[in-house]
Amino acid sequence: MKRSRINDIIEESDDMMRSHGFVLPPFAYWTPDEFKSRKSDAKNVIDAGCGWDVTDYGAGDYDKMGLFLFTLRNGRLADLQRGGGMCYAEKLLISKQDQLSPMHTHVIKAEDIINRGGATLVVELFGSDSDGNFDESKGGTVFCDGIQRDFRPGEKLRLAPGESVTLMPGDWHAFWGDGGDVLIGEVSTVNDDETDNIFREPIGRFATIEEDVDPAHLLVSDYRTWLA
Repeated sequence: MKRSRINDIIEESDDMMRSHGFVLPPFAYWTPDEFKSRKSDAKNVIDAGCGWDVTDYGAGDYDKMGLFLFTLRNGRLADLQRGGGMCYAEKLLISKQDQLSPMHTHVIKAEDIINRGGATLVVELFGSDSDGNFDESKGGTVFCDGIQRDFRPGEKLRLAPGESVTLMPGDWHAFWGDGGDVLIGEVSTVNDDETDNIFREPIGRFATIEEDVDPAHLLVSDYRTWLA
């Protein structure tokens, strides 16, 4: 993805979030130079992977397959492993109309996917086999707004604003906006985007960036190189 496109997506996404009453924390608006000068203060933000995230999953067609995310807070895997402390994470996402977030599951993370506003969010579901692998013949059980619901393999849940689905490890899912763009909330256990996204197809989690202009704001995937 070109950095200029990423800058535009960040600006457009910030406008949409604000239109639904969500304002991001101050570090979201730091320039790269501000982040560099304050990286010791922001060590927890950097280590936790909080911040901007724009991906085309390495496929090169963001409008067709992609996702905008902002990680607001993220806990510590060590706390999760010992069963106490900061074991949670929270994100805001934007799924554009007909923009696919491809079929995947998680090994560790359980998550609530919440339609925070906009159009309808479609979530396609499959179960997994005894080893956790994708199984096109398997359905399963999820909770929609706390109410148990069995799903058939390939069933598409349609979530209106305010509605949600709870997904557990092994629940394979893909999603997209229907009828317009959707602002999505994600509340989950500790988030690890480096190792805990298991895709059905061999695709990447992060975009490859062409630096045609300077970044307006750093992405989470920039921290390792820009803040070294």
